[in-house]
This record gives sequence, structure tokens and C-alpha cells, in this order.
Amino acid sequence: MASKEPSTDKSIWGRHSGWKYSVATRYILFLLLALLFYISLASKLVPERYDIQVNTKSEKNIVAPVQIEDSKATLKAQEQAAERVQTIYTNLNVRNDVLVTQILDRIERLNQDVDISTQEKVNIYREEIPRRINEFVQNFVSANRDNEGYSNELLEEMLRVIDQQTYRIPEETYIKIPRLSAEDINAMKPVARDIVSKLTMNEIVDAQTARARVAEMVSTSSLDDRVAREVVQELARATITANKFRDEEATKEARVEERENTPPVFIKQGDILVKKGQVITPEMYELLGKNGLLKDDVNYWPELGVLLLSALLSLGILMFIRQSNAGKFKYNNSQLLMLVLIYVITLITMHLASILQSDSRIYVGYLAPVAIGAILVTLLLEMSLAYFSVIIFSIMASVILNVQGEMFDFQFGLFAAVTSCVAIFSIHRASQRSTMLKGGIMASLFGALIVLIMLLINDDSWTTTETLYAIGFAIAGGLLTAVLVIGLMPFFEVTFGILSALKLVELSNPNHPLLRKLLTETPGTYHHSVMVGNLSEAAAEAIGANGLLCRVGSYYHDIGKTKRPIYFIENQNNMENPHDSIEPKLSKSIIVAHARDGVEMLKEYKLPKPIRDIAEQHHGTTFLHYFYHKAIRQAEEQGIEPDFTEDDFRYHGPKAQSKEAAIVGIADSVEAAVRSLRKPTVEQVESMIEKIIKGRLDDHQFNDCDLTMKELDTIAKTLKETVMGIFHSRIEYPEEVKRPKPDAGAVSGDSSKHADSSAPEADQRRSV
Repeated sequence: MASKEPSTDKSIWGRHSGWKYSVATRYILFLLLALLFYISLASKLVPERYDIQVNTKSEKNIVAPVQIEDSKATLKAQEQAAERVQTIYTNLNVRNDVLVTQILDRIERLNQDVDISTQEKVNIYREEIPRRINEFVQNFVSANRDNEGYSNELLEEMLRVIDQQTYRIPEETYIKIPRLSAEDINAMKPVARDIVSKLTMNEIVDAQTARARVAEMVSTSSLDDRVAREVVQELARATITANKFRDEEATKEARVEERENTPPVFIKQGDILVKKGQVITPEMYELLGKNGLLKDDVNYWPELGVLLLSALLSLGILMFIRQSNAGKFKYNNSQLLMLVLIYVITLITMHLASILQSDSRIYVGYLAPVAIGAILVTLLLEMSLAYFSVIIFSIMASVILNVQGEMFDFQFGLFAAVTSCVAIFSIHRASQRSTMLKGGIMASLFGALIVLIMLLINDDSWTTTETLYAIGFAIAGGLLTAVLVIGLMPFFEVTFGILSALKLVELSNPNHPLLRKLLTETPGTYHHSVMVGNLSEAAAEAIGANGLLCRVGSYYHDIGKTKRPIYFIENQNNMENPHDSIEPKLSKSIIVAHARDGVEMLKEYKLPKPIRDIAEQHHGTTFLHYFYHKAIRQAEEQGIEPDFTEDDFRYHGPKAQSKEAAIVGIADSVEAAVRSLRKPTVEQVESMIEKIIKGRLDDHQFNDCDLTMKELDTIAKTLKETVMGIFHSRIEYPEEVKRPKPDAGAVSGDSSKHADSSAPEADQRRSV
């Protein structure tokens, strides 16, 4: 009996040997994968170093390996930008209208005081009005010392400017003020307040310009008294001050910000730093040294960074494989080796495209068939691993195809991700070569679309001609991907024995030696296998499993019966059943041996493992009811105690490890059960299918595969519809079926018995 696929490292060491299952070999392959990443990334991320000295001639052109900042040019640009920043002025709302109102209120009170002489009042006004103006400004400054919006330098500038622009009221004005009556002052207040308010609403740098407009505004006011007009005019001029002042602190901050916002001046990647034969100046030598281009300056940090990144990518693949359900290559180093080869091919194609690139032909990078790796992983290994690989390929593409000077080029990374994902969507169920071409075409279309989208977003980067070139190269890259995949598939299939969809179609050819042997030596089993293939394919496709694998696996699932064909009833033509003359234990051994014999024959003909698994697992560990009960009856007739148990009459297994193996097992039982019914009805077929599935479910035959109850229900419905389509002429529909008589229970009982016995019982019925 073929061994079960190992599920733990311990079982691997116990059952397998050789490099394919060696843990050491597995980790060596992951180290090779990390080395592959390092070689691919180091050529782009680690700069070349030169052995040169000052005042010597350069033996070659030294070009910038990446985009390099020119510090001197950057400093010069920053200073020029700072010089262009003009002096910043800040407005301060001093509320001069409040000041003039306060002065007029004071005049009104003092003029009504008869105890003070006119001369004394003149003296008071001469001293108090300038003082009030100065105190008003000082109070404003003191109140805003803690205001974060006003710096101390700004407030000091305000005091300096206002003091410098102080207006001196004429002496005759002080003499006229005591003559004003209360009625005059009340008429003056709104006029003075309105004039000052209107003038100070505007930005005032020089108070003299605003004061010059006072006379005009007073002459158009409602005041008729000449003295009142003169006093209002002088008080307004005295209380109007500048309100916009030079803010040195804000100006400095603006200049600093402008320096910081000035973009660095770069030497583009690929630009010549030193021409061949040019004498190395100290400035050149310093520039080369700062950017790690001199051998004298030992700097291994870039190498360490690339090494760590490479190890991280390789570790990511390792952890994904270990924690995923990728059973078919989780412990098989040959599959891992194939994954490494796929990565090698994909990265080589990227490097070839990068060789054709230049600073003026960036768009050539879109010619790289970046989706080739994702397609090959999908077809040859597993789709979930393909999606994870898309992340790796996108990172690698953004570095390898980058000519902009940055570490990663987002555009090529996004291009690789989109085209790879679209290709996976298009080919994950490929069954013929045209599907691969379809995947390439879809990658072309969506690659062109994402290129167009990126160019539309950044519409000022490329010309119309460059845009058309970029779209054209993206389309060509997708078609090149399809051509390479179609050409590489046979290599991987032959070298690694991979069971791809194309390989399955090839194995389904009736001219295959094993199928020809099955047809000529066991025609009954051949017909049964074809019918099982039709049933299992329909059921598998209904739940999203691999229908093609089920159909081809069904063709080979009973190939072991060719070793002892006459012991299976479908191959007995007008002859006595040999099981009638042999012991039940021997019959059991012959029946269960066909699974083991089939695996050995399939190995001999080098059929892929998934086909062998179906042949080995389609019966699982089901119970051979018929021969067990026959052995019990014989023991009772002989009056001896049975020396066997139910476990002795079970298939050796293993239980179905995949949905496909489980579906083939169910279809095998259903086909045999339907064939055993004389006049099946729709109700009988439906009941029989449900009992077969329930019997296997109760016998825990589905414990090792990931079939759900909903999927089992879908399988039952699909098998019912397919059976009625295949055996249409034999199945009686409800309106044609007569109610069975009590003595007709043999038919329904026969089907019930078979349904309860599940898949192994079907073989028993064909053998007895």
C-alpha cells in the first residue's frame, strides 16, 4: 500500500529519505532564494566604489549610481529662496477710536469744572493729552506681552514706530479746547470717533498718510462750529497711529521655512559625475566620498541593508509555506526547487528589461513580463502562494526597473501587482493553452490601463509620444508573458512531474497505455470509470473543486482491478462468481487489494501523485459489510468464535485527503448503486445518494478533507441531476411510478442496503 502524504516532519523522516524530504536541503534552497534576492537588489541598491585620488585623472566615466544630492547647489538655492522672501508686516488692532473718545470725555468733564481757570485747563490739556496717547499705546503693549501671536520684537517695533511718528498738537489748539461747551463736545464725539475708526480700518505703515485725509473728512462732517472742527481735526491726527509694523521674527521664520521648503538639487541617476581623463578636484573627491563611491571609505551598511531585506523576503516565503495549506510542496523539496527556478526566471526577465531602460526611456521597463512568475506559481503550485509571490515580485520590480534614483519606484511596483493579479484571475482554472493566452491578453489590457491611470494622475511627467510608447510596451509585455508561459510549461511538467491542467487533458487521452489496458482487459470497469468521471466532474465543479482532476482521476481509480478482473462482477460475463467458492477473508483481501495494486501500477507508469492519491483514497477506510456478515454466518454455522473484527474488513485507506478524492469515492458508490437498481425511480435515486453520503459521513470518512456540510448538500443535488441525465431512459419519474406492493420491497431494500454500505459495498455487489 502506498504511503500517506506526511503531515509532520517526524512522519517525513520515518517514511521518506533523500534530498526531496531533507530538512537541510529545504533550508539550503531558502538560502539560495535569499542569495538570489541579494544579487538582484545589490546591483541596484549598492553603489560601485572607485579607487581614485585627488589631482589624478579618472580612468573611466564615473556616473551617479543613484540620484545624488548636490549639497553646494542646494545651499545656494536655499539662500536665493530666502532672499526672495520680502519683509513681513503684521497688523495690530490698537482701537484708536476708543482713545479719541476717552480724550473727549476727559475734556467734557474738565471744561464743566468752574473752579479751574482757563489757563490751568490749557496747561492740563497740554500735559495730559500727549500722556494719555502714550499710556494708551503702552497699555496695549503690556496687555499683549503674553500673546503668542505677537512677539516681543514686534511690540518693540510698534513702540519705536509710534514714538517716531508722534503728532504734536499746535499750541493754539490747547487754548481753544477750554472754550468748547458740553453741546459742542457731544457733537464732536461721533464725528471724531467715526473719522478715526474709518482711517484706522485700513493698513497704516506711515501715520502721516492717514492724517493727511483728516482735514477733508472733517470739512464734510456735520460740525458747523469752526473751533469744534479745528479741535476734532487735531485730536484725530494725534490719536491716529500706524497699525502695520515690520515683523522681524515672522520674516526670519518665513525665510527659514522657505529654506526648508526649497527642494534639494540632485544629480540624476546616470549623470556623469567625472568624465574619463578628467582631473579629480578636491570638490569632486569630497562629493564622491560623501556618496560612498570611494574604496577608501569602508561602508558596509548598504550591503547589510540589502542582505537583511533579502533575508526578510526569503523568510516571508518560508513562513507562508509553513503556515499555509500548501501540502503538496510544504515538505517536498522538488516543488520548492521549482519555486526557486520560477523566481530565477522572473527576475532574469526583469533585469533584461532594465538593461534596455535609460533615463530617457523609462517606459521600456513595462516590457518586462512581470506576471510570468505569478502565472507559473498558479499553474504549477498553488494560487494562494501566487498571490503572496505577487508582493515579492512587486517589490523586486520597483527596485530592478527603477531609474528615477529613489530606492523604490511605486509605478513599476503597482504595474507588477495589477498585471500579476489579473493574470492569476484569468488562468487559475486553465485547461488548455488558449487560457494562458487569455491570461497574457488580460495582463496586457490591464497593464496598459494602469499605466494610463498613473500617467493621467501625473499628467505633466511624460509627452504624448512617451505615453503611447509606455502603453504599447505594457501591451507587448503581457503578450510576451503568455508566450514565455506556454513555452516554459512543458519544461516544468516534464522535469518535475507536475500535474497541470494541460497534463490532465493529456492523461485523459484513451490511447494512454493504462487506459487502453483498462478498456481491453476490463471493459466493464472501464465503462464504470467513465461514468464515475462524468458524475465526479459535475459534482466537483458545483462546489468549486478541480473537476478535471476528478474526471481524469476517475479514469484511473480502479486500474488495480486489471490484475484480477474476474473477481469484480462488472467484468464477469456468463461465468460463475469466484467469490462463491472462496473464504470471505480471501475475498476481502482481493477486493481491498485493487486500491494498492492501482497505486503501484500508476507509480510504474509515472502518473502524478494527485492521480495516485485518488486511486488510493477513494475507498478511504470504509467497511466491507457483505463479506464481514458472510464470515459471521460461516462462523456461526461452524459453531466457532469469530477470530476477526470489523476493522479486519475495512479498506486500508488512508481516508480522503482532498475534496477531489472524496468526491470520486462518493461518485463511485453512486454509480454502482444506480447500476444495481432494476427500475430506479427519482425518489430511489435521491434517497440512495443521501444514504451513501450520510453513511460515509457517519463513518468519519470526510474527517481528513475540508468538505463542508453545505458542499456535501450541493454534491448530492448535482449527483442526482447528473444521474437522471445519464440514466434518463432507465429512471422512472413520479407520474410513471406505481406504488410498490408489500412484496416488492426487495428492490428498495436492495438499494437501501447498498446505500448504507457506501463505496466499498458497491465493489462488493459487483464482485458477488
